[in-house]
Amino acid sequence: MTKTKFGRKLFHPLAIHLLVLVALFSGSLLQPTSLAATQSGRPTTVILVRHAEKKIVPPENKDPDISAEGETRAKEIARMFSSAGIDAIYATQFKRTQQTVNPLAEQLRLTVTRIEAKKTSELVAQIRKANIGQTVFVAGHNNTVPEIIAALGGPQLPVIPETEFDNLYILTIQKDGVVKLLQMKYGSHIPVSGQSMTKP
Repeated sequence: MTKTKFGRKLFHPLAIHLLVLVALFSGSLLQPTSLAATQSGRPTTVILVRHAEKKIVPPENKDPDISAEGETRAKEIARMFSSAGIDAIYATQFKRTQQTVNPLAEQLRLTVTRIEAKKTSELVAQIRKANIGQTVFVAGHNNTVPEIIAALGGPQLPVIPETEFDNLYILTIQKDGVVKLLQMKYGSHIPVSGQSMTKP
């Protein structure tokens, strides 16, 4: 376990289920420990991932499907978060984000809300309006996930490297405005060759 340059803790795949359960339900890693904070009610929890691995396609194809590796990762997301109390799922208009969250949405019988990839402000406004006190899952892109985190009050993170698909972020927003971030890895972290052939 190490710290990022923002002072947040970076967790690796070991005991990922335990970490997620602790973060989402006990709040001991995410919430302030003061009595006032405890009495303020449930925080808004936003879980963010970049879309799963995508197929290698010609550059002119701007909307590739996810690959076999990506399908495996999407199923892993469903396995990990099917019992995490997810209230809403957001994804962009592209097939790779939709396909990343489809197994989770189908298992939870939730409709995926589509938000244009370039409309981060709209997504943030929707979460703040409709999902206060809820747990939300968001599938974005290597450039939009850091944007969303920052727009929700989290730290300014760099763009996710093109070959990385295993980053998982859990952002909590307290009623008093305090925002905390957990960053961890999940699933396979082995880069898939050729992924840089298409856009994020």
